[in-house]
Amino acid sequence: MTQQISVKKQFFTLHPSGALFWEAQSMLLIADVHLGKVTHFRKHGAAIPAHVAYGNLEKLTRVTNHFNPETVCFLGDLFHSKLNTEWEDFAKWVEYVPAKVILISGNHDIIPQYLFEDLGVQVFDELKIGTFLLTHHPTETEGCFNFCGHIHPGVKLKGVGRYFLKLPCFFKSKDQLILPAFGNFTGKYILNPSKNDAIYAIADGEVVEISAT
Repeated sequence: MTQQISVKKQFFTLHPSGALFWEAQSMLLIADVHLGKVTHFRKHGAAIPAHVAYGNLEKLTRVTNHFNPETVCFLGDLFHSKLNTEWEDFAKWVEYVPAKVILISGNHDIIPQYLFEDLGVQVFDELKIGTFLLTHHPTETEGCFNFCGHIHPGVKLKGVGRYFLKLPCFFKSKDQLILPAFGNFTGKYILNPSKNDAIYAIADGEVVEISAT
C-alpha cells in the first residue's frame, strides 16, 4: 500500500520499496541503493549469501515496472565502492529499463563518471526542477523543497514493556523530504521527529503515516 502526499501543489507517491514517484514529472526518485556492497563485503570475507546481491536489482525492476516512469533519478550512493561484478548486472538493467536514468552523485559514488555516461546515465552534483532541488546530502536552499537521501532515516516505535521496533521511513519536514535507503543491505539512522515533521514508516509492504511522540 502506498501513500500519496502533496508538496507545492505537486503529487508524490511514497512506495514501500522506499522509492518516490513524482507524478507531474513521471520521475521515480530512489536513494542509497549501494549496489556492489554485498560483493564488496563478500570479497573481504563477510558471510553474506551471494543471492542477496541480486535483490536490489530485482527490487529496482519491480518498482520501475510498477510506475513505468519516463525518468529514474538516483539520489546518490548508487554504488557502494569501486567496480565489481555487480556493475555488469547494473549495465544490463540500464539497457533493460526504457526510462532515462539520472544519478545525483553521492559520497560513495567514486566510480568514474564517464563509465556511467557510457551507459547513457546522466550524472549531476544536484538537479533543480522548478522549485524542487534534488540532492544526495540534505540541503537547505531558500525557496526550494529538497528531496534527498544519505541519512538512511529510520524511526523507533515503542511497544508494550521494553519492546521497540525500528523501521525505515520517509522523513518530511517543512522544506525537505529524506528518502529511506532503497538498498537491502543498509542500516538505519534513527531520527527524532518534532511535532511539525511527518513520518511515513515502511512496514509489512505498506507505507504508514505515524505521529511524532
